[in-house]
Amino acid sequence: MKVIDFKDAKCRHCYKCVRNCMVKAIAVQDEQARILKDHCINCGRCLEVCPQNAKTFASDMERVKRFLRQGEKTVVSIAPSYIGVLEFDHPGQVVDALLKLGFFEVRETAEGAAMVTEEYKRLIRENTMPNIITTCCPSVNDLIEKYYPDCAKLMAPVVSPMIAHGRYIKKLYGEEAKVVFLGPCIAKKQEAIGDERVSGAIDAILTFEELAIWLEEAGIAIRECTEKPMGNPDPKINRLYPISGGVVQSVIAEEEADTYHKVYVDGLANCMEMLECMQKGELEHCFIEANICEGGCTKGPASARWNTSYIKAKIKIEKEVSHKAFRELPEMRTEELEKTFSDRGVRDAYPTEEEIRQILRSVGKYTPEDELNCGACGYTTCREKAVAVFQNKAELSMCMPYALTQAESMSNVVMDVTPSMIFIVDGELRIRECNKKGQELLGVGKEEALTRYIFEFMEAEDIEETLRTKEPVMGKKLQLEHGRMTVKETIVYIENLESVLVTFQDVTREEKRKEQHYNLKVETMEMAQKVIDKQMTVAQEIAGLLGETTAETKVTLTKLRNSILNEEED
Repeated sequence: MKVIDFKDAKCRHCYKCVRNCMVKAIAVQDEQARILKDHCINCGRCLEVCPQNAKTFASDMERVKRFLRQGEKTVVSIAPSYIGVLEFDHPGQVVDALLKLGFFEVRETAEGAAMVTEEYKRLIRENTMPNIITTCCPSVNDLIEKYYPDCAKLMAPVVSPMIAHGRYIKKLYGEEAKVVFLGPCIAKKQEAIGDERVSGAIDAILTFEELAIWLEEAGIAIRECTEKPMGNPDPKINRLYPISGGVVQSVIAEEEADTYHKVYVDGLANCMEMLECMQKGELEHCFIEANICEGGCTKGPASARWNTSYIKAKIKIEKEVSHKAFRELPEMRTEELEKTFSDRGVRDAYPTEEEIRQILRSVGKYTPEDELNCGACGYTTCREKAVAVFQNKAELSMCMPYALTQAESMSNVVMDVTPSMIFIVDGELRIRECNKKGQELLGVGKEEALTRYIFEFMEAEDIEETLRTKEPVMGKKLQLEHGRMTVKETIVYIENLESVLVTFQDVTREEKRKEQHYNLKVETMEMAQKVIDKQMTVAQEIAGLLGETTAETKVTLTKLRNSILNEEED
Protein backbone atom coordinates (compact mmCIF):
# COMPACT_ATOMS: atom_id res chain seq x y z
CA MET A 1 0.00 0.00 0.00
CA LYS A 2 1.36 3.43 -0.96
CA VAL A 3 0.09 5.96 1.60
CA ILE A 4 1.61 9.09 -0.02
CA ASP A 5 2.01 9.82 -3.72
CA PHE A 6 2.51 12.72 -6.13
CA LYS A 7 0.29 14.34 -8.75
CA ASP A 8 2.24 14.38 -12.02
CA ALA A 9 0.69 17.58 -13.29
CA LYS A 10 1.53 19.49 -10.13
CA CYS A 11 5.23 18.71 -9.69
CA ARG A 12 7.36 21.76 -10.65
CA HIS A 13 10.94 20.53 -10.16
CA CYS A 14 11.52 22.58 -7.01
CA TYR A 15 12.98 19.55 -5.15
CA LYS A 16 11.69 20.94 -1.86
CA CYS A 17 10.34 17.52 -0.91
CA VAL A 18 13.75 15.93 -1.59
CA ARG A 19 15.49 18.56 0.54
CA ASN A 20 13.10 17.99 3.44
CA CYS A 21 13.04 14.17 3.31
CA MET A 22 15.73 13.17 5.77
CA VAL A 23 15.67 9.51 4.73
CA LYS A 24 15.70 10.37 1.01
CA ALA A 25 12.66 8.27 0.20
CA ILE A 26 11.79 10.39 -2.83
CA ALA A 27 13.12 9.68 -6.29
CA VAL A 28 12.99 12.04 -9.25
CA GLN A 29 12.48 10.12 -12.48
CA ASP A 30 11.56 11.65 -15.85
CA GLU A 31 11.45 15.03 -14.07
CA GLN A 32 8.69 13.78 -11.74
CA ALA A 33 8.98 13.11 -8.01
CA ARG A 34 8.05 9.61 -6.83
CA ILE A 35 7.70 8.05 -3.38
CA LEU A 36 9.95 5.05 -2.79
CA LYS A 37 7.58 2.90 -0.79
CA ASP A 38 10.28 0.62 0.63
CA HIS A 39 12.24 3.65 1.83
CA CYS A 40 9.36 5.82 3.10
CA ILE A 41 8.57 6.08 6.80
CA ASN A 42 5.30 7.99 6.11
CA CYS A 43 6.19 10.94 8.30
CA GLY A 44 4.20 13.24 5.99
CA ARG A 45 6.87 15.92 5.87
CA CYS A 46 6.70 16.07 2.08
CA LEU A 47 2.96 16.73 2.32
CA GLU A 48 3.56 19.69 4.59
CA VAL A 49 6.32 21.40 2.58
CA CYS A 50 5.14 20.91 -1.02
CA PRO A 51 4.43 24.41 -2.41
CA GLN A 52 2.36 23.03 -5.29
CA ASN A 53 0.08 20.76 -3.25
CA ALA A 54 1.34 17.96 -5.47
CA LYS A 55 1.15 15.23 -2.82
CA THR A 56 -1.83 13.01 -2.18
CA PHE A 57 -2.46 10.32 0.38
CA ALA A 58 -4.68 7.28 0.36
CA SER A 59 -8.15 7.91 1.78
CA ASP A 60 -10.46 5.40 3.45
CA MET A 61 -13.42 7.77 3.64
CA GLU A 62 -15.49 6.00 0.98
CA ARG A 63 -14.77 2.63 2.59
CA VAL A 64 -16.03 3.91 5.96
CA LYS A 65 -19.14 5.41 4.36
CA ARG A 66 -19.79 2.02 2.75
CA PHE A 67 -19.58 0.33 6.17
CA LEU A 68 -22.28 2.67 7.44
CA ARG A 69 -24.51 2.31 4.36
CA GLN A 70 -24.38 -1.48 4.69
CA GLY A 71 -25.39 -1.29 8.36
CA GLU A 72 -22.08 -2.64 9.67
CA LYS A 73 -21.51 -2.20 13.42
CA THR A 74 -18.79 0.44 13.10
CA VAL A 75 -16.89 1.69 16.15
CA VAL A 76 -14.60 4.72 16.21
CA SER A 77 -11.30 4.60 18.07
CA ILE A 78 -10.49 8.30 18.43
CA ALA A 79 -6.96 9.40 19.26
CA PRO A 80 -6.78 11.57 22.41
CA SER A 81 -5.04 14.27 20.34
CA TYR A 82 -8.56 15.31 19.27
CA ILE A 83 -8.74 17.28 22.50
CA GLY A 84 -5.90 19.54 21.40
CA VAL A 85 -6.74 19.70 17.68
CA LEU A 86 -10.50 19.81 17.06
CA GLU A 87 -12.60 22.85 17.88
CA PHE A 88 -15.43 22.35 20.38
CA ASP A 89 -16.86 23.70 23.63
CA HIS A 90 -17.12 20.29 25.30
CA PRO A 91 -15.33 17.06 24.30
CA GLY A 92 -18.64 15.19 24.28
CA GLN A 93 -19.78 17.28 21.30
CA VAL A 94 -17.25 15.40 19.15
CA VAL A 95 -18.87 12.13 20.23
CA ASP A 96 -22.32 13.40 19.25
CA ALA A 97 -21.06 14.57 15.85
CA LEU A 98 -19.62 11.12 15.12
CA LEU A 99 -22.81 9.37 16.24
CA LYS A 100 -24.81 11.62 13.90
CA LEU A 101 -22.64 10.44 11.01
CA GLY A 102 -23.89 6.92 11.77
CA PHE A 103 -21.16 5.31 13.91
CA PHE A 104 -22.29 2.72 16.45
CA GLU A 105 -20.01 3.88 19.26
CA VAL A 106 -17.07 6.15 19.97
CA ARG A 107 -14.22 5.04 22.24
CA GLU A 108 -10.89 6.67 23.07
CA THR A 109 -7.67 5.12 21.78
CA ALA A 110 -6.23 6.07 25.17
CA GLU A 111 -8.02 2.95 26.39
CA GLY A 112 -5.58 0.98 24.25
CA ALA A 113 -2.76 3.23 25.50
CA ALA A 114 -3.53 2.07 29.04
CA MET A 115 -2.96 -1.54 27.97
CA VAL A 116 0.31 -0.59 26.27
CA THR A 117 1.40 1.33 29.38
CA GLU A 118 1.01 -1.83 31.44
CA GLU A 119 3.15 -3.77 28.98
CA TYR A 120 5.87 -1.07 29.19
CA LYS A 121 5.76 -1.31 32.97
CA ARG A 122 6.10 -5.09 32.74
CA LEU A 123 9.24 -4.73 30.56
CA ILE A 124 10.69 -2.24 33.04
CA ARG A 125 10.03 -4.60 35.94
CA GLU A 126 11.62 -7.53 34.10
CA ASN A 127 14.73 -5.36 33.61
CA THR A 128 16.16 -7.58 30.87
CA MET A 129 16.49 -5.05 28.02
CA PRO A 130 19.58 -2.77 28.00
CA ASN A 131 17.45 0.03 26.54
CA ILE A 132 13.74 0.23 25.76
CA ILE A 133 12.38 2.28 22.84
CA THR A 134 8.63 2.82 22.78
CA THR A 135 6.78 1.55 19.71
CA CYS A 136 3.70 3.79 19.64
CA CYS A 137 4.81 5.83 16.62
CA PRO A 138 4.72 3.81 13.36
CA SER A 139 7.11 6.25 11.65
CA VAL A 140 9.70 5.73 14.39
CA ASN A 141 9.22 1.98 14.04
CA ASP A 142 9.83 2.16 10.29
CA LEU A 143 12.83 4.43 10.83
CA ILE A 144 14.47 1.90 13.13
CA GLU A 145 13.64 -1.24 11.15
CA LYS A 146 14.68 0.30 7.80
CA TYR A 147 17.59 2.60 8.68
CA TYR A 148 18.83 1.55 12.13
CA PRO A 149 18.11 -2.20 12.15
CA ASP A 150 20.79 -2.83 14.77
CA CYS A 151 18.47 -1.07 17.22
CA ALA A 152 15.45 -3.25 16.40
CA LYS A 153 16.26 -5.53 19.33
CA LEU A 154 15.84 -2.51 21.64
CA MET A 155 12.27 -1.82 20.52
CA ALA A 156 9.59 -2.71 23.05
CA PRO A 157 7.87 -5.84 21.64
CA VAL A 158 4.47 -4.24 22.06
CA VAL A 159 1.81 -3.12 19.57
CA SER A 160 0.77 0.52 19.32
CA PRO A 161 -2.22 1.82 21.30
CA MET A 162 -4.26 1.86 18.07
CA ILE A 163 -3.68 -1.84 17.40
CA ALA A 164 -4.26 -2.77 21.05
CA HIS A 165 -7.52 -0.86 21.03
CA GLY A 166 -8.68 -2.32 17.73
CA ARG A 167 -8.11 -5.86 18.97
CA TYR A 168 -9.94 -5.09 22.21
CA ILE A 169 -12.95 -3.58 20.39
CA LYS A 170 -13.26 -6.67 18.19
CA LYS A 171 -12.96 -8.83 21.29
CA LEU A 172 -15.72 -6.75 22.92
CA TYR A 173 -18.16 -6.48 19.98
CA GLY A 174 -17.18 -9.46 17.86
CA GLU A 175 -14.78 -9.97 15.01
CA GLU A 176 -17.44 -8.82 12.53
CA ALA A 177 -17.41 -5.31 14.04
CA LYS A 178 -15.63 -2.66 12.00
CA VAL A 179 -13.04 -0.51 13.76
CA VAL A 180 -12.17 2.90 12.37
CA PHE A 181 -9.22 4.77 13.85
CA LEU A 182 -9.56 8.55 13.82
CA GLY A 183 -6.46 10.68 14.37
CA PRO A 184 -3.88 13.12 12.99
CA CYS A 185 -1.41 10.53 11.70
CA ILE A 186 -0.86 9.43 8.10
CA ALA A 187 1.58 6.66 9.03
CA LYS A 188 -1.24 4.87 10.86
CA LYS A 189 -2.69 4.03 7.45
CA GLN A 190 0.40 2.02 6.57
CA GLU A 191 0.51 0.40 10.00
CA ALA A 192 -3.13 -0.69 9.90
CA ILE A 193 -3.38 -1.88 6.32
CA GLY A 194 0.20 -2.53 5.20
CA ASP A 195 1.74 -4.32 8.20
CA GLU A 196 0.84 -8.02 8.10
CA ARG A 197 2.00 -8.45 11.71
CA VAL A 198 -1.04 -6.53 12.97
CA SER A 199 -3.52 -7.14 10.16
CA GLY A 200 -7.17 -7.37 11.07
CA ALA A 201 -7.10 -5.10 14.10
CA ILE A 202 -8.16 -1.93 12.24
CA ASP A 203 -10.48 -1.87 9.23
CA ALA A 204 -10.02 1.75 8.15
CA ILE A 205 -8.23 4.97 9.03
CA LEU A 206 -9.72 8.47 9.01
CA THR A 207 -7.70 11.60 9.64
CA PHE A 208 -9.04 14.66 11.45
CA GLU A 209 -8.90 16.56 8.16
CA GLU A 210 -11.02 13.91 6.43
CA LEU A 211 -13.51 14.09 9.32
CA ALA A 212 -13.75 17.88 8.91
CA ILE A 213 -14.55 17.45 5.19
CA TRP A 214 -17.18 14.81 5.96
CA LEU A 215 -18.87 16.91 8.66
CA GLU A 216 -19.03 19.88 6.27
CA GLU A 217 -20.62 17.69 3.61
CA ALA A 218 -23.16 16.41 6.12
CA GLY A 219 -23.91 19.89 7.48
CA ILE A 220 -22.86 18.97 11.02
CA ALA A 221 -21.14 21.61 13.17
CA ILE A 222 -19.39 20.19 16.24
CA ARG A 223 -20.17 23.24 18.39
CA GLU A 224 -23.89 22.85 17.64
CA CYS A 225 -23.92 19.24 18.85
CA THR A 226 -24.97 18.10 22.32
CA GLU A 227 -22.53 16.50 24.73
CA LYS A 228 -22.47 12.68 24.69
CA PRO A 229 -20.25 10.39 26.78
CA MET A 230 -17.49 8.16 25.40
CA GLY A 231 -18.19 4.46 25.29
CA ASN A 232 -15.19 3.73 27.55
CA PRO A 233 -14.23 4.56 31.13
CA ASP A 234 -11.95 7.56 31.66
CA PRO A 235 -8.44 6.36 30.62
CA LYS A 236 -6.99 9.07 32.90
CA ILE A 237 -3.29 9.84 32.46
CA ASN A 238 -3.06 7.72 29.30
CA ARG A 239 -4.74 10.61 27.48
CA LEU A 240 -1.32 12.29 27.58
CA TYR A 241 0.12 9.93 24.96
CA PRO A 242 -0.23 12.43 22.07
CA ILE A 243 2.01 15.08 23.67
CA SER A 244 5.76 14.78 24.08
CA GLY A 245 6.56 13.03 27.34
CA GLY A 246 3.02 11.68 27.67
CA VAL A 247 4.10 8.04 27.51
CA VAL A 248 6.80 8.60 30.11
CA GLN A 249 4.32 10.30 32.44
CA SER A 250 1.89 7.41 32.06
CA VAL A 251 4.61 4.86 32.82
CA ILE A 252 5.81 6.62 35.99
CA ALA A 253 2.33 7.52 37.27
CA GLU A 254 2.45 4.85 39.97
CA GLU A 255 6.02 5.79 40.90
CA GLU A 256 7.30 2.24 40.79
CA ALA A 257 10.99 2.02 41.63
CA ASP A 258 13.19 1.00 38.70
CA THR A 259 16.64 1.67 37.27
CA TYR A 260 15.71 2.95 33.80
CA HIS A 261 16.38 6.56 32.98
CA LYS A 262 13.22 8.02 31.43
CA VAL A 263 13.61 10.36 28.45
CA TYR A 264 11.49 11.47 25.50
CA VAL A 265 12.64 12.47 22.02
CA ASP A 266 10.55 14.10 19.31
CA GLY A 267 11.27 15.26 15.76
CA LEU A 268 12.89 13.13 13.07
CA ALA A 269 16.33 14.74 13.38
CA ASN A 270 16.39 14.19 17.14
CA CYS A 271 15.20 10.60 16.77
CA MET A 272 17.98 9.90 14.27
CA GLU A 273 20.54 11.48 16.58
CA MET A 274 19.28 9.34 19.46
CA LEU A 275 19.55 6.16 17.38
CA GLU A 276 23.06 7.05 16.23
CA CYS A 277 24.07 7.52 19.87
CA MET A 278 22.52 4.18 20.69
CA GLN A 279 24.47 2.50 17.88
CA LYS A 280 27.66 3.93 19.34
CA GLY A 281 26.80 2.53 22.75
CA GLU A 282 26.47 6.00 24.30
CA LEU A 283 23.09 5.31 25.92
CA GLU A 284 22.65 2.80 28.71
CA HIS A 285 19.56 1.56 30.51
CA CYS A 286 17.20 4.18 29.15
CA PHE A 287 13.46 4.06 28.59
CA ILE A 288 13.01 6.28 25.56
CA GLU A 289 9.72 7.66 24.29
CA ALA A 290 10.25 8.44 20.61
CA ASN A 291 7.94 10.41 18.31
CA ILE A 292 8.60 11.58 14.74
CA CYS A 293 6.39 14.67 15.01
CA GLU A 294 7.85 17.58 16.94
CA GLY A 295 5.62 18.22 19.93
CA GLY A 296 3.94 14.85 19.61
CA CYS A 297 0.90 13.59 17.71
CA THR A 298 -0.97 16.89 18.05
CA LYS A 299 1.32 18.21 15.31
CA GLY A 300 0.63 15.30 13.01
CA PRO A 301 0.48 16.05 9.26
CA ALA A 302 -3.28 15.44 9.13
CA SER A 303 -4.02 18.20 11.64
CA ALA A 304 -2.41 21.03 9.67
CA ARG A 305 -5.68 22.75 8.72
CA TRP A 306 -6.20 23.84 12.33
CA ASN A 307 -2.66 25.22 12.62
CA THR A 308 -2.79 24.62 16.35
CA SER A 309 0.37 25.39 18.29
CA TYR A 310 1.95 22.61 20.27
CA ILE A 311 1.75 24.61 23.50
CA LYS A 312 -1.95 25.39 23.05
CA ALA A 313 -2.75 21.76 22.30
CA LYS A 314 -0.68 20.57 25.26
CA ILE A 315 -2.52 22.88 27.64
CA LYS A 316 -5.95 21.84 26.30
CA ILE A 317 -5.14 18.15 26.73
CA GLU A 318 -3.64 18.54 30.20
CA LYS A 319 -6.77 20.36 31.37
CA GLU A 320 -8.89 17.37 30.39
CA VAL A 321 -6.59 14.75 31.90
CA SER A 322 -6.70 13.17 35.32
CA HIS A 323 -3.08 12.57 36.29
CA LYS A 324 -3.86 9.23 37.88
CA ALA A 325 -3.13 5.70 36.78
CA PHE A 326 -5.90 3.83 34.98
CA ARG A 327 -6.98 0.76 36.96
CA GLU A 328 -10.01 -0.48 35.00
CA LEU A 329 -7.87 -2.35 32.51
CA PRO A 330 -9.59 -4.50 29.89
CA GLU A 331 -8.80 -8.19 29.95
CA MET A 332 -6.06 -8.49 27.36
CA ARG A 333 -3.22 -10.99 27.53
CA THR A 334 0.41 -10.08 26.86
CA GLU A 335 0.32 -12.40 23.84
CA GLU A 336 -2.49 -10.32 22.34
CA LEU A 337 -0.41 -7.16 22.69
CA GLU A 338 2.87 -8.60 21.47
CA LYS A 339 4.68 -7.55 18.29
CA THR A 340 8.09 -8.60 17.03
CA PHE A 341 10.31 -6.06 15.31
CA SER A 342 13.18 -7.04 13.03
CA ASP A 343 15.71 -5.92 10.45
CA ARG A 344 13.90 -4.60 7.37
CA GLY A 345 16.90 -2.51 6.35
CA VAL A 346 17.01 -0.58 3.09
CA ARG A 347 20.06 -1.74 1.14
CA ASP A 348 20.66 0.26 -2.04
CA ALA A 349 23.47 -0.52 -4.47
CA TYR A 350 26.48 1.74 -3.95
CA PRO A 351 28.74 2.97 -6.76
CA THR A 352 32.49 2.69 -6.94
CA GLU A 353 34.65 5.78 -6.60
CA GLU A 354 35.23 5.83 -10.36
CA GLU A 355 31.48 5.61 -11.02
CA ILE A 356 30.92 8.55 -8.70
CA ARG A 357 33.64 10.56 -10.45
CA GLN A 358 32.17 9.71 -13.86
CA ILE A 359 28.74 11.00 -12.81
CA LEU A 360 30.30 14.15 -11.38
CA ARG A 361 32.24 14.77 -14.59
CA SER A 362 29.04 14.48 -16.62
CA VAL A 363 27.77 17.63 -14.87
CA GLY A 364 30.99 19.58 -15.21
CA LYS A 365 32.52 18.70 -11.83
CA TYR A 366 36.05 17.62 -12.62
CA THR A 367 37.73 18.61 -9.37
CA PRO A 368 36.63 18.89 -5.72
CA GLU A 369 36.64 22.66 -6.22
CA ASP A 370 33.88 22.26 -8.82
CA GLU A 371 31.62 20.59 -6.23
CA LEU A 372 29.63 23.51 -4.84
CA ASN A 373 27.56 21.35 -2.44
CA CYS A 374 24.81 23.98 -2.68
CA GLY A 375 22.00 21.57 -1.79
CA ALA A 376 19.60 22.97 -4.42
CA CYS A 377 19.00 19.46 -5.78
CA GLY A 378 17.89 18.23 -2.36
CA TYR A 379 21.13 16.44 -1.48
CA THR A 380 23.67 17.80 0.97
CA THR A 381 26.69 17.24 -1.25
CA CYS A 382 27.40 16.73 -4.93
CA ARG A 383 28.80 13.28 -4.14
CA GLU A 384 25.63 12.31 -2.30
CA LYS A 385 23.61 13.40 -5.31
CA ALA A 386 25.91 11.43 -7.63
CA VAL A 387 25.22 8.33 -5.54
CA ALA A 388 21.48 9.03 -5.86
CA VAL A 389 21.87 9.27 -9.65
CA PHE A 390 23.56 5.88 -9.64
CA GLN A 391 20.66 4.47 -7.58
CA ASN A 392 18.08 5.96 -10.00
CA LYS A 393 16.78 8.28 -7.30
CA ALA A 394 17.96 11.48 -8.97
CA GLU A 395 18.67 12.87 -12.44
CA LEU A 396 21.67 14.74 -13.79
CA SER A 397 19.44 17.70 -14.70
CA MET A 398 18.69 18.28 -11.02
CA CYS A 399 22.04 20.11 -10.66
CA MET A 400 20.90 23.74 -10.75
CA PRO A 401 24.33 25.42 -11.13
CA TYR A 402 25.19 23.09 -14.01
CA ALA A 403 21.81 23.58 -15.70
CA LEU A 404 22.19 27.34 -15.34
CA THR A 405 25.71 27.25 -16.72
CA GLN A 406 24.53 25.17 -19.67
CA ALA A 407 21.63 27.51 -20.35
CA GLU A 408 23.85 30.56 -20.11
CA SER A 409 26.44 28.92 -22.35
CA MET A 410 23.88 28.14 -25.07
CA SER A 411 22.45 31.61 -24.79
CA ASN A 412 25.91 33.13 -25.10
CA VAL A 413 26.68 31.00 -28.16
CA VAL A 414 23.51 32.19 -29.87
CA MET A 415 24.25 35.80 -28.98
CA ASP A 416 27.85 35.64 -30.11
CA VAL A 417 27.39 33.91 -33.47
CA THR A 418 24.41 35.92 -34.72
CA PRO A 419 25.45 38.45 -37.40
CA SER A 420 22.97 41.03 -36.09
CA MET A 421 23.74 43.67 -33.49
CA ILE A 422 21.63 43.04 -30.39
CA PHE A 423 20.99 45.31 -27.43
CA ILE A 424 18.71 45.34 -24.41
CA VAL A 425 17.97 48.91 -23.34
CA ASP A 426 16.05 49.80 -20.17
CA GLY A 427 13.58 52.61 -19.51
CA GLU A 428 16.41 55.00 -18.71
CA LEU A 429 18.05 54.19 -22.07
CA ARG A 430 20.89 52.44 -20.26
CA ILE A 431 22.45 49.50 -22.11
CA ARG A 432 21.77 46.31 -20.15
CA GLU A 433 23.05 43.71 -22.59
CA CYS A 434 24.80 43.60 -25.96
CA ASN A 435 26.42 40.92 -28.08
CA LYS A 436 29.82 40.94 -29.80
CA LYS A 437 28.50 42.55 -32.99
CA GLY A 438 26.84 45.21 -30.88
CA GLN A 439 30.13 45.90 -29.12
CA GLU A 440 31.82 46.29 -32.52
CA LEU A 441 29.19 48.83 -33.55
CA LEU A 442 29.65 50.82 -30.32
CA GLY A 443 33.43 50.57 -30.48
CA VAL A 444 33.71 49.61 -26.79
CA GLY A 445 33.91 46.38 -24.81
CA LYS A 446 30.94 44.84 -23.03
CA GLU A 447 32.06 45.89 -19.56
CA GLU A 448 32.16 49.55 -20.60
CA ALA A 449 29.02 49.33 -22.74
CA LEU A 450 26.97 48.23 -19.75
CA THR A 451 27.87 51.47 -17.99
CA ARG A 452 26.76 53.70 -20.88
CA TYR A 453 23.54 54.97 -22.45
CA ILE A 454 22.46 54.09 -26.00
CA PHE A 455 22.00 57.75 -26.96
CA GLU A 456 25.74 58.27 -26.44
CA PHE A 457 26.33 56.21 -29.57
CA MET A 458 23.33 56.79 -31.85
CA GLU A 459 19.98 58.52 -32.25
CA ALA A 460 17.47 56.93 -29.89
CA GLU A 461 14.10 58.45 -30.92
CA ASP A 462 12.68 55.09 -32.06
CA ILE A 463 13.79 53.39 -28.84
CA GLU A 464 12.21 56.09 -26.72
CA GLU A 465 8.98 55.83 -28.72
CA THR A 466 8.73 52.07 -28.22
CA LEU A 467 9.45 52.43 -24.50
CA ARG A 468 6.64 54.96 -24.29
CA THR A 469 4.02 53.29 -26.51
CA LYS A 470 5.16 49.63 -26.25
CA GLU A 471 4.52 49.45 -30.00
CA PRO A 472 7.18 47.55 -31.96
CA VAL A 473 9.32 48.84 -34.83
CA MET A 474 9.74 46.21 -37.54
CA GLY A 475 12.41 46.31 -40.26
CA LYS A 476 12.89 50.07 -40.47
CA LYS A 477 15.89 51.09 -42.63
CA LEU A 478 18.45 53.39 -40.99
CA GLN A 479 21.86 54.80 -41.74
CA LEU A 480 24.50 54.31 -39.05
CA GLU A 481 28.14 55.34 -38.75
CA HIS A 482 27.42 58.53 -40.66
CA GLY A 483 25.94 56.72 -43.60
CA ARG A 484 28.63 54.07 -43.89
CA MET A 485 26.26 51.33 -42.68
CA THR A 486 22.67 50.58 -43.66
CA VAL A 487 20.65 48.51 -41.19
CA LYS A 488 17.15 47.19 -40.65
CA GLU A 489 16.02 48.24 -37.18
CA THR A 490 13.67 46.09 -35.09
CA ILE A 491 12.57 47.16 -31.59
CA VAL A 492 10.36 45.00 -29.34
CA TYR A 493 9.11 45.87 -25.84
CA ILE A 494 9.90 43.34 -23.06
CA GLU A 495 7.05 43.62 -20.58
CA ASN A 496 8.53 41.86 -17.56
CA LEU A 497 11.85 43.76 -17.86
CA GLU A 498 10.33 47.13 -18.75
CA SER A 499 13.02 47.26 -21.42
CA VAL A 500 13.32 46.91 -25.19
CA LEU A 501 15.14 44.43 -27.39
CA VAL A 502 16.89 46.30 -30.20
CA THR A 503 18.34 44.50 -33.21
CA PHE A 504 20.18 46.01 -36.16
CA GLN A 505 20.51 43.77 -39.20
CA ASP A 506 23.39 44.94 -41.38
CA VAL A 507 22.11 45.21 -44.97
CA THR A 508 24.89 47.49 -46.26
CA ARG A 509 26.21 44.95 -48.81
CA GLU A 510 22.72 44.13 -49.99
CA GLU A 511 21.90 47.81 -50.45
CA LYS A 512 25.18 48.41 -52.33
CA ARG A 513 24.45 45.49 -54.66
CA LYS A 514 20.99 46.88 -55.33
CA GLU A 515 22.48 50.30 -56.04
CA GLN A 516 25.10 48.86 -58.38
CA HIS A 517 22.46 46.84 -60.19
CA TYR A 518 20.25 49.88 -60.56
CA ASN A 519 23.14 52.01 -61.84
CA LEU A 520 23.92 49.32 -64.39
CA LYS A 521 20.35 49.38 -65.63
CA VAL A 522 20.36 53.17 -65.87
CA GLU A 523 23.64 53.05 -67.81
CA THR A 524 22.17 50.51 -70.15
CA MET A 525 19.10 52.61 -70.69
CA GLU A 526 21.21 55.68 -71.37
CA MET A 527 23.11 53.73 -74.03
CA ALA A 528 19.77 52.66 -75.47
CA GLN A 529 18.67 56.29 -75.52
CA LYS A 530 21.78 57.23 -77.51
CA VAL A 531 21.03 54.49 -80.00
CA ILE A 532 17.47 55.74 -80.29
CA ASP A 533 18.62 59.29 -80.85
CA LYS A 534 21.20 58.15 -83.38
CA GLN A 535 18.67 56.22 -85.30
CA MET A 536 16.14 59.02 -85.31
CA THR A 537 17.54 60.64 -88.36
CA VAL A 538 17.40 57.45 -90.32
CA ALA A 539 13.97 56.70 -88.92
CA GLN A 540 12.79 60.17 -89.92
CA GLU A 541 13.88 59.63 -93.47
CA ILE A 542 12.27 56.20 -93.59
CA ALA A 543 9.13 57.49 -91.96
CA GLY A 544 8.89 60.30 -94.50
CA LEU A 545 9.02 57.81 -97.30
CA LEU A 546 6.37 55.64 -95.62
CA GLY A 547 4.10 58.55 -94.74
CA GLU A 548 4.59 58.17 -90.93
CA THR A 549 5.70 60.87 -88.59
CA THR A 550 8.98 60.80 -86.65
CA ALA A 551 7.17 61.62 -83.45
CA GLU A 552 5.15 58.39 -83.53
CA THR A 553 8.29 56.32 -83.96
CA LYS A 554 10.03 58.05 -81.07
CA VAL A 555 7.04 57.53 -78.75
CA THR A 556 6.95 53.83 -79.59
CA LEU A 557 10.68 53.31 -78.93
CA THR A 558 10.61 55.33 -75.70
CA LYS A 559 7.69 53.26 -74.36
CA LEU A 560 9.64 50.14 -75.11
CA ARG A 561 12.70 51.47 -73.23
CA ASN A 562 10.65 52.51 -70.19
CA SER A 563 8.83 49.20 -69.99
CA ILE A 564 12.16 47.42 -69.88
CA LEU A 565 13.43 49.71 -67.12
CA ASN A 566 10.29 49.30 -65.04
CA GLU A 567 10.34 45.56 -65.47
CA GLU A 568 13.91 45.41 -64.23
CA GLU A 569 13.12 47.51 -61.19
CA ASP A 570 10.23 45.22 -60.25
